Amino acid sequence: MCRSFLRFPRTGGAAGLPKGTLSLTDLDQSSPILQFKNWFSIAKDEACIADPEVCTLSTAHLPSGRISSRVVQLKGISDEGEFVFFSNFGTSRKAIDLASNEHVALVFYWGALHRQVRVEGKGRLCDDDERQQYFSTTLRRSKLCSWASPQSAVLQPDGQVPEDDGRAQLDARAAETEKRFEDVEDVPMPSTWGALRVVPDRIEFWQGRAERLHDRFVYIREGEVWKIDRLSP
Repeated sequence: MCRSFLRFPRTGGAAGLPKGTLSLTDLDQSSPILQFKNWFSIAKDEACIADPEVCTLSTAHLPSGRISSRVVQLKGISDEGEFVFFSNFGTSRKAIDLASNEHVALVFYWGALHRQVRVEGKGRLCDDDERQQYFSTTLRRSKLCSWASPQSAVLQPDGQVPEDDGRAQLDARAAETEKRFEDVEDVPMPSTWGALRVVPDRIEFWQGRAERLHDRFVYIREGEVWKIDRLSP
C-alpha cells in the first residue's frame, strides 16, 4: 500500500534555481583540501551565508550501527589537512560512538551557492598538549560552560521548583561553576574537553544545476595521492 505524504513545494521560484556549473578543470586537482578552502572562502564572502563553518557531524556506534548526527562548528583545518572541532569528548554521545568506531562523516551545505561538500574519514582525538593549546584559544564563557555541563547527561527536574523540567539543575551548575572560578583568571581545562581531528580519505564536491543533472566530483585518497572521479547525480 502506498502511504500518503505531505509534499513541500519548492521555494524561491526561478530566482532560486542554481546557476553554477562544475567541471574537472574548475577543481584544484592537486588537493581536495585546497579545493575546500577555495569554496569555503567564497562561502565566507557570501552575504547570505551567515555561518559557513557550520556543518553536520555524523558518527555511528558499534555493534548496533546506529547513527547519530549533530550540527557543529569547524574550528579550523590543520597543516596536515585535517578538519578540527572542539567539544565534550568525555560524556557526549559522539564520544561514546568514537570509542567503538572511528569512522565519521561531515556535510557542509551552502544553500545560497547551491554547493555541498561531504567529507568522510577517521576521527582522531588530539593529545593533551594539543587540547591545552586549543582550549587556551576559547572564550572564558565557553570554558566555564565546559565545566558546568556534562554533555548529554540527563537533567533531573527539581521538585521544589515549580514546573521545572531539569533546567534548574543546569542553571545551578552554571552558577556554582561561575563562583568556583570567579577569582581564577585562567580557567583550567576539564578532562572531558577535547579536540577532534577528522582525517579525510574521501571528499565530494556537489554543485547544483537548474536542470537537476547536478555536478558531483569525488576525491578518494589512494596512498599519498588523490584520485578524482565525476559521479552521476
